[in-house]
Amino acid sequence: MTQTTVNDAEIAKFAAMAEEWWDPAGKFKPLHKFNPVRLRYIRDHMARHFTRDANAIRPFEGLRVLDVGCGGGLLCEPLTRLGASVTGIDAAERNIGIARTHAGQSGLDIDYRATTSEALVVAGERFDVVLNMEVVEHVDNVPLYMKSCADLVAPGGLMFTATLNRTARAWALAVIGAEYVLRWLPRGTHDWKKFLTPEEIRALLQRNGLTVLDQTGVSFNPLADEWRASPDMGVNYMVLAARPA
Repeated sequence: MTQTTVNDAEIAKFAAMAEEWWDPAGKFKPLHKFNPVRLRYIRDHMARHFTRDANAIRPFEGLRVLDVGCGGGLLCEPLTRLGASVTGIDAAERNIGIARTHAGQSGLDIDYRATTSEALVVAGERFDVVLNMEVVEHVDNVPLYMKSCADLVAPGGLMFTATLNRTARAWALAVIGAEYVLRWLPRGTHDWKKFLTPEEIRALLQRNGLTVLDQTGVSFNPLADEWRASPDMGVNYMVLAARPA
Protein backbone atom coordinates (compact mmCIF):
# COMPACT_ATOMS: atom_id res chain seq x y z
CA MET A 1 0.00 0.00 0.00
CA THR A 2 1.26 3.44 -0.94
CA GLN A 3 1.05 6.30 1.52
CA THR A 4 -0.80 8.64 -0.79
CA THR A 5 -4.41 8.72 -1.92
CA VAL A 6 -3.64 10.52 -5.19
CA ASN A 7 -4.42 8.69 -8.42
CA ASP A 8 -2.53 10.63 -11.09
CA ALA A 9 -4.74 9.40 -13.92
CA GLU A 10 -7.89 10.54 -12.11
CA ILE A 11 -6.35 13.93 -11.32
CA ALA A 12 -5.40 14.43 -14.96
CA LYS A 13 -8.88 13.41 -16.09
CA PHE A 14 -10.63 16.07 -14.03
CA ALA A 15 -7.95 18.72 -14.52
CA ALA A 16 -8.50 18.42 -18.27
CA MET A 17 -12.13 19.45 -17.76
CA ALA A 18 -11.42 22.16 -15.16
CA GLU A 19 -12.50 25.07 -17.36
CA GLU A 20 -16.03 23.65 -17.43
CA TRP A 21 -16.67 23.38 -13.68
CA TRP A 22 -19.07 26.33 -13.61
CA ASP A 23 -20.79 25.69 -16.94
CA PRO A 24 -24.19 24.15 -16.08
CA ALA A 25 -24.52 22.92 -19.66
CA GLY A 26 -20.96 21.55 -19.91
CA LYS A 27 -19.28 18.31 -18.90
CA PHE A 28 -20.25 18.82 -15.24
CA LYS A 29 -23.95 19.30 -16.05
CA PRO A 30 -24.91 16.11 -14.11
CA LEU A 31 -23.12 17.44 -11.02
CA HIS A 32 -24.92 20.78 -11.28
CA LYS A 33 -28.23 18.87 -11.35
CA PHE A 34 -27.07 16.69 -8.45
CA ASN A 35 -25.89 19.63 -6.32
CA PRO A 36 -29.26 20.76 -4.89
CA VAL A 37 -30.14 17.39 -3.34
CA ARG A 38 -26.75 16.90 -1.71
CA LEU A 39 -26.61 20.52 -0.51
CA ARG A 40 -30.08 20.17 1.02
CA TYR A 41 -29.01 16.96 2.80
CA ILE A 42 -25.87 18.64 4.15
CA ARG A 43 -27.69 21.80 5.24
CA ASP A 44 -30.54 20.02 7.02
CA HIS A 45 -28.31 17.59 8.92
CA MET A 46 -25.80 20.28 9.86
CA ALA A 47 -28.61 22.44 11.21
CA ARG A 48 -30.07 19.56 13.20
CA HIS A 49 -26.75 18.37 14.60
CA PHE A 50 -25.42 21.79 15.58
CA THR A 51 -28.84 23.14 16.64
CA ARG A 52 -29.03 25.85 14.02
CA ASP A 53 -31.98 27.36 12.17
CA ALA A 54 -31.71 26.03 8.61
CA ASN A 55 -33.93 28.89 7.41
CA ALA A 56 -31.67 31.61 8.82
CA ILE A 57 -29.65 33.71 6.39
CA ARG A 58 -26.27 32.51 7.71
CA PRO A 59 -27.03 29.58 10.01
CA PHE A 60 -23.52 28.12 10.05
CA GLU A 61 -21.53 31.07 11.41
CA GLY A 62 -18.63 29.80 13.51
CA LEU A 63 -18.51 26.33 11.93
CA ARG A 64 -15.42 25.20 10.04
CA VAL A 65 -16.14 23.07 6.95
CA LEU A 66 -13.71 21.11 4.76
CA ASP A 67 -14.65 19.98 1.25
CA VAL A 68 -12.25 17.21 0.16
CA GLY A 69 -11.87 16.98 -3.62
CA CYS A 70 -13.71 20.28 -4.00
CA GLY A 71 -13.23 20.60 -7.75
CA GLY A 72 -14.39 24.03 -8.86
CA GLY A 73 -16.15 24.76 -5.56
CA LEU A 74 -19.75 23.80 -6.29
CA LEU A 75 -20.38 23.02 -2.61
CA CYS A 76 -17.88 25.46 -1.11
CA GLU A 77 -19.61 28.56 -2.43
CA PRO A 78 -23.17 27.91 -1.19
CA LEU A 79 -21.89 26.77 2.22
CA THR A 80 -19.84 29.94 2.50
CA ARG A 81 -22.96 31.96 1.73
CA LEU A 82 -24.65 30.07 4.57
CA GLY A 83 -22.04 31.44 6.96
CA ALA A 84 -19.56 28.57 7.29
CA SER A 85 -15.81 29.11 7.21
CA VAL A 86 -14.97 26.85 4.27
CA THR A 87 -11.72 25.23 3.21
CA GLY A 88 -11.72 23.47 -0.16
CA ILE A 89 -8.90 21.10 -1.10
CA ASP A 90 -8.14 19.30 -4.34
CA ALA A 91 -5.08 17.43 -5.57
CA ALA A 92 -5.44 19.09 -8.99
CA GLU A 93 -3.92 22.58 -8.91
CA ARG A 94 -5.88 23.52 -12.01
CA ASN A 95 -9.17 22.84 -10.22
CA ILE A 96 -8.05 25.03 -7.32
CA GLY A 97 -7.16 27.83 -9.73
CA ILE A 98 -10.63 27.72 -11.26
CA ALA A 99 -12.24 27.62 -7.82
CA ARG A 100 -10.25 30.61 -6.56
CA THR A 101 -11.05 32.66 -9.62
CA HIS A 102 -14.78 31.96 -9.42
CA ALA A 103 -14.91 32.67 -5.67
CA GLY A 104 -13.13 35.98 -6.25
CA GLN A 105 -15.60 36.92 -8.97
CA SER A 106 -18.43 36.03 -6.57
CA GLY A 107 -16.96 38.07 -3.70
CA LEU A 108 -16.53 35.02 -1.48
CA ASP A 109 -13.66 34.37 0.94
CA ILE A 110 -12.87 30.65 0.64
CA ASP A 111 -9.62 28.99 1.72
CA TYR A 112 -8.69 26.93 -1.34
CA ARG A 113 -5.58 24.73 -1.22
CA ALA A 114 -3.97 22.31 -3.66
CA THR A 115 -3.33 19.52 -1.17
CA THR A 116 -4.64 16.18 0.14
CA SER A 117 -6.55 14.95 3.15
CA GLU A 118 -3.54 13.04 4.46
CA ALA A 119 -1.38 16.18 4.29
CA LEU A 120 -3.94 18.08 6.40
CA VAL A 121 -3.85 15.33 9.01
CA VAL A 122 -0.07 15.67 9.26
CA ALA A 123 -0.55 19.43 9.70
CA GLY A 124 -2.90 18.79 12.64
CA GLU A 125 -6.02 20.30 11.06
CA ARG A 126 -9.52 19.57 12.40
CA PHE A 127 -12.95 20.62 11.12
CA ASP A 128 -16.53 20.65 12.41
CA VAL A 129 -17.73 19.17 9.10
CA VAL A 130 -15.84 17.15 6.50
CA LEU A 131 -17.42 16.67 3.07
CA ASN A 132 -16.30 13.53 1.26
CA MET A 133 -18.59 13.82 -1.74
CA GLU A 134 -18.15 11.79 -4.95
CA VAL A 135 -14.41 11.39 -4.31
CA VAL A 136 -13.76 7.98 -2.76
CA GLU A 137 -14.38 6.20 -6.08
CA HIS A 138 -11.55 8.22 -7.67
CA VAL A 139 -8.72 7.79 -5.14
CA ASP A 140 -5.96 5.28 -4.55
CA ASN A 141 -5.59 3.52 -1.20
CA VAL A 142 -9.21 3.82 -0.04
CA PRO A 143 -8.46 2.75 3.58
CA LEU A 144 -5.88 5.53 3.94
CA TYR A 145 -8.20 8.03 2.31
CA MET A 146 -11.15 7.22 4.57
CA LYS A 147 -8.90 7.23 7.65
CA SER A 148 -7.44 10.62 6.76
CA CYS A 149 -10.89 12.11 6.18
CA ALA A 150 -12.15 10.67 9.47
CA ASP A 151 -9.08 11.96 11.33
CA LEU A 152 -9.94 15.49 10.16
CA VAL A 153 -13.33 15.42 11.94
CA ALA A 154 -13.20 17.27 15.25
CA PRO A 155 -14.87 15.77 18.35
CA GLY A 156 -18.61 16.28 17.96
CA GLY A 157 -18.18 16.90 14.23
CA LEU A 158 -19.74 15.35 11.14
CA MET A 159 -18.58 13.66 7.97
CA PHE A 160 -20.75 13.34 4.86
CA THR A 161 -19.79 10.67 2.32
CA ALA A 162 -21.41 10.32 -1.10
CA THR A 163 -20.49 7.71 -3.69
CA LEU A 164 -21.79 4.98 -6.01
CA ASN A 165 -22.81 1.46 -5.04
CA ARG A 166 -21.01 -1.48 -6.64
CA THR A 167 -24.10 -3.13 -8.10
CA ALA A 168 -25.03 -4.37 -11.56
CA ARG A 169 -27.62 -1.59 -11.72
CA ALA A 170 -25.01 1.05 -10.93
CA TRP A 171 -22.83 -0.31 -13.74
CA ALA A 172 -25.79 -0.23 -16.14
CA LEU A 173 -27.00 3.25 -15.17
CA ALA A 174 -23.96 5.20 -13.96
CA VAL A 175 -21.43 3.81 -16.43
CA ILE A 176 -23.13 2.43 -19.53
CA GLY A 177 -26.22 4.66 -19.37
CA ALA A 178 -24.67 7.94 -18.21
CA GLU A 179 -21.40 7.71 -20.16
CA TYR A 180 -22.17 5.73 -23.32
CA VAL A 181 -25.91 6.03 -24.00
CA LEU A 182 -27.07 9.38 -22.60
CA ARG A 183 -23.57 10.90 -22.70
CA TRP A 184 -24.20 12.83 -19.50
CA LEU A 185 -20.55 12.23 -18.55
CA PRO A 186 -17.35 11.78 -20.58
CA ARG A 187 -16.49 8.14 -21.22
CA GLY A 188 -14.15 6.76 -18.58
CA THR A 189 -15.37 9.07 -15.81
CA HIS A 190 -16.11 6.08 -13.57
CA ASP A 191 -14.54 2.68 -12.98
CA TRP A 192 -17.24 0.35 -11.64
CA LYS A 193 -14.63 -1.78 -9.88
CA LYS A 194 -13.80 1.20 -7.64
CA PHE A 195 -17.38 1.69 -6.45
CA LEU A 196 -18.01 0.83 -2.79
CA THR A 197 -21.08 -0.67 -1.17
CA PRO A 198 -22.82 1.09 1.74
CA GLU A 199 -21.67 -1.77 3.98
CA GLU A 200 -18.05 -1.13 3.03
CA ILE A 201 -18.38 2.62 3.64
CA ARG A 202 -20.04 2.09 7.02
CA ALA A 203 -17.32 -0.36 8.05
CA LEU A 204 -14.57 2.12 7.12
CA LEU A 205 -16.31 4.92 9.02
CA GLN A 206 -16.77 2.79 12.14
CA ARG A 207 -13.20 1.45 11.96
CA ASN A 208 -11.98 5.03 12.17
CA GLY A 209 -13.99 6.03 15.22
CA LEU A 210 -17.10 7.52 13.62
CA THR A 211 -20.71 6.62 14.37
CA VAL A 212 -23.09 6.30 11.43
CA LEU A 213 -26.15 8.51 11.97
CA ASP A 214 -28.02 8.35 8.67
CA GLN A 215 -27.95 7.10 5.11
CA THR A 216 -30.04 7.74 2.03
CA GLY A 217 -30.16 6.82 -1.61
CA VAL A 218 -30.32 9.44 -4.34
CA SER A 219 -32.37 8.74 -7.47
CA PHE A 220 -33.02 10.65 -10.68
CA ASN A 221 -36.62 11.50 -11.51
CA PRO A 222 -36.75 11.90 -15.31
CA LEU A 223 -40.24 13.43 -15.30
CA ALA A 224 -39.20 16.22 -12.96
CA ASP A 225 -35.65 16.26 -14.40
CA GLU A 226 -34.17 16.34 -10.90
CA TRP A 227 -32.38 14.23 -8.30
CA ARG A 228 -34.21 13.36 -5.08
CA ALA A 229 -33.43 11.61 -1.82
CA SER A 230 -34.72 8.05 -1.98
CA PRO A 231 -34.79 4.82 0.07
CA ASP A 232 -33.14 3.16 -2.94
CA MET A 233 -29.37 2.98 -2.35
CA GLY A 234 -28.70 0.71 -5.31
CA VAL A 235 -26.87 3.35 -7.37
CA ASN A 236 -26.09 6.73 -5.73
CA TYR A 237 -26.14 7.13 -1.95
CA MET A 238 -24.96 9.32 0.93
CA VAL A 239 -23.91 8.36 4.45
CA LEU A 240 -23.68 10.68 7.47
CA ALA A 241 -21.38 9.90 10.40
CA ALA A 242 -20.23 11.75 13.54
CA ARG A 243 -17.24 11.67 15.84
CA PRO A 244 -18.34 11.41 19.48
CA ALA A 245 -17.79 14.63 21.44
